[in-house]
Amino acid sequence: MTGIWAAGLWGLVGGSALILGAAIAWFATLPQRLIASIMAIGSGVLISAVAFDLMDEAFKRGGFDSTALGFLSGAAVYTAANIIVSRRGARHRKRSGSNPNESQPDAQSGSGAAIAIGALLDGIPESVVIGVSLVSGTGVSTVTVAAVFLSNVPEGLSSAAGMKGAGRSARYIFGVWGGIAVASAIAAMIGNIALANASPDLIAAVTAIAAGAILSMLVDTMIPEATESTHDYSGLIAVIGFLGAFVLSKSGG
Repeated sequence: MTGIWAAGLWGLVGGSALILGAAIAWFATLPQRLIASIMAIGSGVLISAVAFDLMDEAFKRGGFDSTALGFLSGAAVYTAANIIVSRRGARHRKRSGSNPNESQPDAQSGSGAAIAIGALLDGIPESVVIGVSLVSGTGVSTVTVAAVFLSNVPEGLSSAAGMKGAGRSARYIFGVWGGIAVASAIAAMIGNIALANASPDLIAAVTAIAAGAILSMLVDTMIPEATESTHDYSGLIAVIGFLGAFVLSKSGG
């Protein structure tokens, strides 16, 4: 399988977790603490991926200057975009509660589009990283794909629960998340094509941009929502996720 199609496939795998989460929300009701625990594990895995996969790889390719500039730029751009979509009703798109009135209060006021845009905003940097990881020809990063998947499940679950509570149909909900999963695949393919012949400095900068955006997303959305339900245990759960991803990355994943 060529790089572009492999990138699209793995991007779709990561994005498909949104559909899985939406399906769980539509057909079942899970304990709030379980959803929050999944989010805490995903946070730990993503932190490990940012530190040991993305930033380390960016530094090796482009040195400190490209990595630092990209990292700060990614965080700044994500923060600005997140403020915009949050003010339009997507602030709690990762809220871990399974009760629609608690998990997505803004979904009741017709902010489904803002929530979807917010999810797309969260997913684009992750998907681009998947595409970029295949540029070198060494294969996709298992840690990165696992991190993306684990972070998307609770987002699809909690957002879909809010949309369902707001009276949205199954066709609408699964159409939204299916579209974002496809967009994730396209973003991964674009990342792979655009950087196929790029200089090491450019690849380093793009990788660091994605790392900065992902870390900002973690602090702004995932970690606060995970901590709200797991309280004293969120740190321990995140550490378990981090350790698992760290072991995987150092064992050739």
